[in-house]
Amino acid sequence: MSSATEVKSDRQYTKEHEWARKSGAEVLVGISAFAVDQLGDITLVNVDVKEGDEVKAHQVFGTIESVKTLSDLYAPISGKILRINPQLIEHPELINEDPWEKGWMLAIAPSAPSELDGLLDAKAYAGQLESSEH
Repeated sequence: MSSATEVKSDRQYTKEHEWARKSGAEVLVGISAFAVDQLGDITLVNVDVKEGDEVKAHQVFGTIESVKTLSDLYAPISGKILRINPQLIEHPELINEDPWEKGWMLAIAPSAPSELDGLLDAKAYAGQLESSEH
């Protein structure tokens, strides 16, 4: 399990703790280690979109359930869903084990790639985490 304050510099972030990482023509989407830490043991990932669906930035694309709470998942950018991580259906704990790589949720073909520029970079996201700690 990664440190809750770990922030990867190769991706952008939302204020709701989703990350987006450009990988060729697609953008992978997941949730940060901080979000995983806040959720606790993840028991269910429910993705409400299908491959081929279009999502808008900030649209709810599913929910994540843990022993503590149920939270909405938000698309960080607009685009077409290319892939959904099939392993999360059977093994939602992959997000606890590795939120950065194995625990990705969606692959999106961005319809407005410039939306990535509107997300928080690693430094800004780390700053947000620091300011939210009591």
